[in-house]
Amino acid sequence: MNLPKVITELIKTQNSFDSTAYANCFTETAIVFDEGKTHSGKAEIKNWIDKANKEYQAVMKPLEYSENEHILKTEVSGKFQGSPAIMTFHYEFRDGLIQALKIV
Repeated sequence: MNLPKVITELIKTQNSFDSTAYANCFTETAIVFDEGKTHSGKAEIKNWIDKANKEYQAVMKPLEYSENEHILKTEVSGKFQGSPAIMTFHYEFRDGLIQALKIV
């Protein structure tokens, strides 16, 4: 699977629970939408993923990527009901970083 470098880095940092490195995959003005909530800006994204890492300890395994639509399907497993689950990540990029991420 041919993933953009920033997505490869995001998966690596997620799977090692490195919240700072995870947040560094995003632009300063990035937006993340997950579980009905919007997280705006790199600092807020870092706080969100740090809390999620501590609570869920989720790891991602990429399954399929659409280069045209920038959509990644993953198997996510961790300490949450329904684990493992198939989740879809919708990305928008700017200057080699993630500008927007919607997780469904």
